[in-house]
Amino acid sequence: MRTGALPGLLFALVLAGSGFVLAGCGDREALTIYSGRTENLVGPLLEQFAEETGTAIDVRYGDTADLALLLAEEGDRTPADVFFGQSPGAAAFLDKEGLLRSLPQEVLDLVDERFHAADGHWVGVSGRQRVLVYNKDMVAEADLPDSVFDLTAPEYRGRVGLAPSNGSFQDFITAMRSLEGEGRAEAWLRAMADNDSPTYANNNAIVEAVGRGEVPMGLVNHYYNERFLAEDPSLPSRNHTLADGDVGTLVIPSNVSVLEGTDQPEAAEEFVRFLLTEEAQRYFAEETFEYPLVDGVPPVGDLPPLDALRPPDYLPEQLADLEGTARLIAESGLD
Repeated sequence: MRTGALPGLLFALVLAGSGFVLAGCGDREALTIYSGRTENLVGPLLEQFAEETGTAIDVRYGDTADLALLLAEEGDRTPADVFFGQSPGAAAFLDKEGLLRSLPQEVLDLVDERFHAADGHWVGVSGRQRVLVYNKDMVAEADLPDSVFDLTAPEYRGRVGLAPSNGSFQDFITAMRSLEGEGRAEAWLRAMADNDSPTYANNNAIVEAVGRGEVPMGLVNHYYNERFLAEDPSLPSRNHTLADGDVGTLVIPSNVSVLEGTDQPEAAEEFVRFLLTEEAQRYFAEETFEYPLVDGVPPVGDLPPLDALRPPDYLPEQLADLEGTARLIAESGLD
Protein backbone atom coordinates (compact mmCIF):
# COMPACT_ATOMS: atom_id res chain seq x y z
CA MET A 1 0.00 0.00 0.00
CA ARG A 2 1.33 3.43 -0.89
CA THR A 3 0.71 6.15 1.65
CA GLY A 4 2.54 9.21 0.33
CA ALA A 5 2.83 11.86 3.03
CA LEU A 6 0.31 10.25 5.36
CA PRO A 7 1.05 11.44 8.92
CA GLY A 8 2.91 8.87 10.96
CA LEU A 9 0.31 8.52 13.72
CA LEU A 10 -2.57 7.98 11.31
CA PHE A 11 -0.49 5.48 9.30
CA ALA A 12 0.23 3.52 12.48
CA LEU A 13 -3.45 3.50 13.44
CA VAL A 14 -4.50 2.17 10.05
CA LEU A 15 -1.82 -0.49 9.91
CA ALA A 16 -2.97 -1.66 13.32
CA GLY A 17 -6.22 -2.80 11.70
CA SER A 18 -6.27 -6.37 10.48
CA GLY A 19 -6.73 -7.55 6.92
CA PHE A 20 -7.35 -10.94 5.40
CA VAL A 21 -8.08 -12.58 2.09
CA LEU A 22 -10.91 -15.02 1.47
CA ALA A 23 -10.34 -17.26 -1.53
CA GLY A 24 -12.68 -16.90 -4.46
CA CYS A 25 -12.41 -18.43 -7.89
CA GLY A 26 -9.22 -19.10 -9.87
CA ASP A 27 -6.75 -16.26 -10.29
CA ARG A 28 -9.39 -13.56 -10.23
CA GLU A 29 -8.10 -10.43 -8.52
CA ALA A 30 -9.47 -9.95 -5.01
CA LEU A 31 -12.08 -7.29 -4.33
CA THR A 32 -10.45 -4.98 -1.78
CA ILE A 33 -12.76 -3.70 0.94
CA TYR A 34 -11.79 -1.06 3.47
CA SER A 35 -14.11 -1.75 6.41
CA GLY A 36 -14.78 0.59 9.30
CA ARG A 37 -17.18 -2.05 10.63
CA THR A 38 -15.34 -4.42 12.93
CA GLU A 39 -14.52 -7.99 11.98
CA ASN A 40 -16.49 -9.51 14.86
CA LEU A 41 -19.63 -7.71 13.64
CA VAL A 42 -19.48 -8.13 9.87
CA GLY A 43 -16.76 -10.71 9.19
CA PRO A 44 -19.23 -13.62 8.87
CA LEU A 45 -21.36 -11.61 6.45
CA LEU A 46 -18.38 -10.76 4.24
CA GLU A 47 -17.29 -14.37 4.29
CA GLN A 48 -20.79 -15.38 3.22
CA PHE A 49 -20.62 -12.97 0.26
CA ALA A 50 -17.29 -14.47 -0.83
CA GLU A 51 -18.59 -18.02 -0.60
CA GLU A 52 -21.91 -17.37 -2.33
CA THR A 53 -20.49 -15.33 -5.22
CA GLY A 54 -17.08 -16.95 -5.64
CA THR A 55 -15.47 -13.52 -5.28
CA ALA A 56 -12.13 -13.35 -3.54
CA ILE A 57 -12.11 -10.48 -1.06
CA ASP A 58 -9.26 -8.74 0.71
CA VAL A 59 -10.54 -6.88 3.77
CA ARG A 60 -8.69 -4.17 5.69
CA TYR A 61 -10.36 -3.39 9.01
CA GLY A 62 -9.76 -0.14 10.83
CA ASP A 63 -11.36 2.93 12.35
CA THR A 64 -13.85 4.45 9.91
CA ALA A 65 -12.46 7.99 10.08
CA ASP A 66 -8.86 6.79 9.84
CA LEU A 67 -9.65 4.70 6.78
CA ALA A 68 -11.43 7.64 5.14
CA LEU A 69 -8.40 9.86 5.71
CA LEU A 70 -6.16 7.11 4.35
CA LEU A 71 -8.29 6.86 1.20
CA ALA A 72 -8.06 10.61 0.74
CA GLU A 73 -4.27 10.39 1.06
CA GLU A 74 -4.00 7.46 -1.33
CA GLY A 75 -6.30 9.08 -3.88
CA ASP A 76 -6.34 7.29 -7.23
CA ARG A 77 -3.44 5.10 -6.03
CA THR A 78 -5.61 3.29 -3.49
CA PRO A 79 -5.99 -0.48 -3.82
CA ALA A 80 -9.51 -0.19 -2.35
CA ASP A 81 -12.57 -0.97 -4.44
CA VAL A 82 -15.21 -0.58 -1.71
CA PHE A 83 -15.56 1.50 1.44
CA PHE A 84 -17.82 -0.03 4.12
CA GLY A 85 -18.18 2.64 6.78
CA GLN A 86 -19.57 2.88 10.27
CA SER A 87 -20.88 6.39 9.75
CA PRO A 88 -22.12 8.72 7.00
CA GLY A 89 -19.68 11.45 7.99
CA ALA A 90 -16.76 9.53 6.55
CA ALA A 91 -18.63 8.74 3.33
CA ALA A 92 -19.68 12.38 2.95
CA PHE A 93 -16.04 13.41 3.45
CA LEU A 94 -14.89 11.02 0.71
CA ASP A 95 -17.68 12.26 -1.54
CA LYS A 96 -16.46 15.85 -1.14
CA GLU A 97 -12.99 14.62 -2.11
CA GLY A 98 -14.44 13.23 -5.36
CA LEU A 99 -13.44 9.65 -4.55
CA LEU A 100 -16.80 7.89 -4.87
CA ARG A 101 -18.71 6.76 -7.94
CA SER A 102 -22.46 6.80 -8.51
CA LEU A 103 -24.59 3.80 -7.59
CA PRO A 104 -27.55 2.70 -9.72
CA GLN A 105 -30.85 4.37 -8.88
CA GLU A 106 -32.55 1.01 -8.33
CA VAL A 107 -30.02 0.30 -5.58
CA LEU A 108 -30.57 3.67 -3.92
CA ASP A 109 -34.33 3.18 -4.10
CA LEU A 110 -34.09 0.15 -1.82
CA VAL A 111 -33.76 2.47 1.20
CA ASP A 112 -35.49 5.65 2.31
CA GLU A 113 -33.96 8.80 0.83
CA ARG A 114 -32.81 9.79 4.33
CA PHE A 115 -30.34 6.92 4.18
CA HIS A 116 -28.46 7.50 0.95
CA ALA A 117 -26.44 10.34 -0.51
CA ALA A 118 -28.42 12.87 -2.50
CA ASP A 119 -25.94 12.48 -5.35
CA GLY A 120 -26.15 8.67 -5.20
CA HIS A 121 -22.52 8.08 -4.21
CA TRP A 122 -23.21 5.94 -1.11
CA VAL A 123 -26.12 4.01 0.36
CA GLY A 124 -27.00 3.08 3.94
CA VAL A 125 -27.23 -0.60 4.86
CA SER A 126 -28.18 -0.59 8.58
CA GLY A 127 -29.31 1.97 11.14
CA ARG A 128 -28.17 2.74 14.68
CA GLN A 129 -29.84 5.18 17.06
CA ARG A 130 -27.96 7.17 19.67
CA VAL A 131 -29.20 6.41 23.20
CA LEU A 132 -28.21 6.82 26.83
CA VAL A 133 -27.37 3.42 28.31
CA TYR A 134 -27.81 3.32 32.09
CA ASN A 135 -27.54 0.95 35.04
CA LYS A 136 -31.05 0.45 36.41
CA ASP A 137 -29.66 -0.48 39.83
CA MET A 138 -27.88 2.87 40.08
CA VAL A 139 -30.28 5.26 38.31
CA ALA A 140 -34.07 5.50 38.61
CA GLU A 141 -35.80 5.74 35.24
CA ALA A 142 -37.66 8.83 36.46
CA ASP A 143 -34.34 10.60 37.01
CA LEU A 144 -33.11 10.16 33.45
CA PRO A 145 -32.72 13.32 31.33
CA ASP A 146 -34.73 14.37 28.30
CA SER A 147 -31.82 15.87 26.39
CA VAL A 148 -28.07 15.46 25.98
CA PHE A 149 -27.80 19.12 26.97
CA ASP A 150 -29.06 18.21 30.46
CA LEU A 151 -25.97 16.07 31.00
CA THR A 152 -23.74 19.07 31.73
CA ALA A 153 -25.63 19.72 35.00
CA PRO A 154 -23.76 19.24 38.31
CA GLU A 155 -25.76 16.13 39.22
CA TYR A 156 -24.16 14.30 36.29
CA ARG A 157 -20.56 15.08 37.24
CA GLY A 158 -18.39 12.03 36.58
CA ARG A 159 -21.46 9.94 35.77
CA VAL A 160 -21.67 9.91 31.94
CA GLY A 161 -19.28 7.77 29.90
CA LEU A 162 -18.20 9.07 26.48
CA ALA A 163 -16.17 7.61 23.59
CA PRO A 164 -14.64 10.71 21.91
CA SER A 165 -12.65 8.75 19.33
CA ASN A 166 -15.64 6.71 18.17
CA GLY A 167 -16.97 7.47 14.69
CA SER A 168 -20.61 7.57 15.78
CA PHE A 169 -19.80 9.97 18.62
CA GLN A 170 -18.02 12.18 16.10
CA ASP A 171 -21.05 12.05 13.77
CA PHE A 172 -23.21 13.02 16.74
CA ILE A 173 -21.01 16.03 17.43
CA THR A 174 -20.91 17.01 13.76
CA ALA A 175 -24.72 16.84 13.69
CA MET A 176 -24.82 18.98 16.84
CA ARG A 177 -22.59 21.55 15.14
CA SER A 178 -24.89 21.62 12.13
CA LEU A 179 -28.25 21.57 13.96
CA GLU A 180 -27.46 23.56 17.08
CA GLY A 181 -24.55 25.73 15.98
CA GLU A 182 -20.78 25.58 16.37
CA GLY A 183 -20.81 27.54 19.60
CA ARG A 184 -23.30 25.31 21.36
CA ALA A 185 -21.47 22.14 20.31
CA GLU A 186 -18.15 23.55 21.52
CA ALA A 187 -19.74 24.65 24.82
CA TRP A 188 -21.29 21.19 25.34
CA LEU A 189 -18.01 19.40 24.77
CA ARG A 190 -16.13 21.70 27.14
CA ALA A 191 -18.88 21.39 29.76
CA MET A 192 -18.76 17.59 29.57
CA ALA A 193 -14.98 17.70 29.98
CA ASP A 194 -15.28 20.13 32.90
CA ASN A 195 -17.89 17.79 34.41
CA ASP A 196 -15.23 15.06 34.60
CA SER A 197 -17.05 12.77 32.17
CA PRO A 198 -15.06 9.51 32.00
CA THR A 199 -13.91 8.54 28.52
CA TYR A 200 -13.63 5.08 26.95
CA ALA A 201 -12.15 3.62 23.80
CA ASN A 202 -15.47 2.62 22.27
CA ASN A 203 -19.17 1.88 22.83
CA ASN A 204 -18.51 -1.69 23.96
CA ALA A 205 -16.30 -0.43 26.76
CA ILE A 206 -18.98 2.03 27.91
CA VAL A 207 -21.70 -0.64 28.02
CA GLU A 208 -19.40 -2.99 29.92
CA ALA A 209 -18.56 -0.24 32.43
CA VAL A 210 -22.24 0.59 32.93
CA GLY A 211 -23.10 -3.10 33.36
CA ARG A 212 -20.55 -3.61 36.11
CA GLY A 213 -21.45 -0.35 37.87
CA GLU A 214 -18.23 1.51 37.12
CA VAL A 215 -20.20 4.42 35.68
CA PRO A 216 -24.00 4.90 35.92
CA MET A 217 -24.64 5.84 32.28
CA GLY A 218 -23.07 6.61 28.91
CA LEU A 219 -23.81 7.77 25.37
CA VAL A 220 -23.72 4.92 22.83
CA ASN A 221 -25.48 3.43 19.82
CA HIS A 222 -28.50 1.36 20.76
CA TYR A 223 -27.38 -2.02 19.45
CA TYR A 224 -24.38 -2.48 21.72
CA ASN A 225 -26.48 -2.98 24.84
CA GLU A 226 -28.97 -5.12 22.90
CA ARG A 227 -26.11 -7.50 22.06
CA PHE A 228 -24.93 -7.63 25.67
CA LEU A 229 -28.44 -8.36 26.95
CA ALA A 230 -28.93 -11.11 24.37
CA GLU A 231 -25.87 -12.85 25.83
CA ASP A 232 -26.71 -12.15 29.47
CA PRO A 233 -30.28 -10.98 30.22
CA SER A 234 -29.40 -10.54 33.90
CA LEU A 235 -27.27 -7.47 33.19
CA PRO A 236 -28.65 -4.25 34.74
CA SER A 237 -27.90 -2.08 31.68
CA ARG A 238 -30.84 -0.57 29.82
CA ASN A 239 -31.25 1.86 26.91
CA HIS A 240 -32.94 5.20 27.44
CA THR A 241 -34.14 7.11 24.39
CA LEU A 242 -34.05 10.88 24.82
CA ALA A 243 -36.88 13.21 23.81
CA ASP A 244 -38.13 13.27 20.22
CA GLY A 245 -36.02 15.51 18.05
CA ASP A 246 -33.11 15.75 20.49
CA VAL A 247 -29.73 15.45 18.78
CA GLY A 248 -29.02 12.63 21.22
CA THR A 249 -31.55 10.47 19.35
CA LEU A 250 -29.72 10.74 16.03
CA VAL A 251 -30.18 7.77 13.68
CA ILE A 252 -26.88 6.99 11.97
CA PRO A 253 -26.72 4.69 8.93
CA SER A 254 -23.73 2.47 8.34
CA ASN A 255 -23.04 2.68 4.63
CA VAL A 256 -21.24 1.31 1.62
CA SER A 257 -19.77 3.00 -1.42
CA VAL A 258 -17.69 2.14 -4.48
CA LEU A 259 -14.40 3.94 -5.09
CA GLU A 260 -14.19 5.99 -8.26
CA GLY A 261 -10.94 4.36 -9.36
CA THR A 262 -11.97 0.72 -8.92
CA ASP A 263 -11.05 -1.63 -11.73
CA GLN A 264 -13.75 -4.05 -10.53
CA PRO A 265 -16.96 -1.99 -10.69
CA GLU A 266 -19.21 -5.00 -11.33
CA ALA A 267 -17.91 -6.99 -8.35
CA ALA A 268 -17.98 -3.90 -6.14
CA GLU A 269 -21.58 -3.16 -7.09
CA GLU A 270 -22.47 -6.81 -6.51
CA PHE A 271 -21.19 -6.45 -2.95
CA VAL A 272 -23.33 -3.34 -2.43
CA ARG A 273 -26.41 -5.16 -3.70
CA PHE A 274 -25.61 -8.14 -1.44
CA LEU A 275 -25.68 -5.95 1.68
CA LEU A 276 -29.20 -4.84 0.75
CA THR A 277 -30.62 -8.32 0.17
CA GLU A 278 -33.19 -9.68 2.60
CA GLU A 279 -30.63 -12.22 3.77
CA ALA A 280 -28.04 -9.60 4.69
CA GLN A 281 -30.65 -7.28 6.19
CA ARG A 282 -31.84 -10.11 8.44
CA TYR A 283 -28.23 -10.61 9.51
CA PHE A 284 -28.04 -6.98 10.65
CA ALA A 285 -31.33 -7.35 12.51
CA GLU A 286 -30.73 -10.73 14.14
CA GLU A 287 -26.97 -10.86 14.63
CA THR A 288 -25.96 -7.25 15.30
CA PHE A 289 -29.35 -5.89 16.52
CA GLU A 290 -29.22 -2.93 14.15
CA TYR A 291 -32.13 -1.53 12.18
CA PRO A 292 -32.58 -3.02 8.71
CA LEU A 293 -33.05 -0.24 6.17
CA VAL A 294 -34.83 -2.24 3.47
CA ASP A 295 -38.63 -2.47 3.71
CA GLY A 296 -40.03 -5.81 4.75
CA VAL A 297 -37.33 -6.76 7.25
CA PRO A 298 -38.38 -5.82 10.81
CA PRO A 299 -36.04 -5.13 13.74
CA VAL A 300 -35.82 -7.84 16.38
CA GLY A 301 -36.95 -8.03 19.98
CA ASP A 302 -38.53 -5.01 21.61
CA LEU A 303 -37.00 -2.45 19.26
CA PRO A 304 -39.64 -0.08 17.88
CA PRO A 305 -40.03 0.05 14.09
CA LEU A 306 -37.64 2.37 12.31
CA ASP A 307 -40.47 4.64 11.17
CA ALA A 308 -41.62 5.05 14.78
CA LEU A 309 -38.36 6.76 15.78
CA ARG A 310 -38.36 10.56 15.99
CA PRO A 311 -34.75 11.65 15.55
CA PRO A 312 -33.79 15.16 14.41
CA ASP A 313 -33.91 15.78 10.68
CA TYR A 314 -30.51 16.18 9.07
CA LEU A 315 -28.82 15.60 5.74
CA PRO A 316 -25.97 13.08 5.89
CA GLU A 317 -23.96 15.49 3.74
CA GLN A 318 -23.93 17.78 6.79
CA LEU A 319 -21.61 15.33 8.54
CA ALA A 320 -18.68 15.65 6.13
CA ASP A 321 -16.40 17.82 8.29
CA LEU A 322 -14.52 15.04 10.06
CA GLU A 323 -11.43 17.12 10.63
CA GLY A 324 -13.33 20.08 12.11
CA THR A 325 -15.13 17.84 14.58
CA ALA A 326 -11.94 15.99 15.54
CA ARG A 327 -10.27 19.33 16.22
CA LEU A 328 -13.20 20.55 18.33
CA ILE A 329 -13.17 17.37 20.42
CA ALA A 330 -9.41 17.55 20.91
CA GLU A 331 -9.58 21.18 22.00
CA SER A 332 -12.40 20.47 24.46
CA GLY A 333 -10.20 18.55 26.87
CA LEU A 334 -11.97 15.22 26.42
CA ASP A 335 -9.44 12.42 26.02
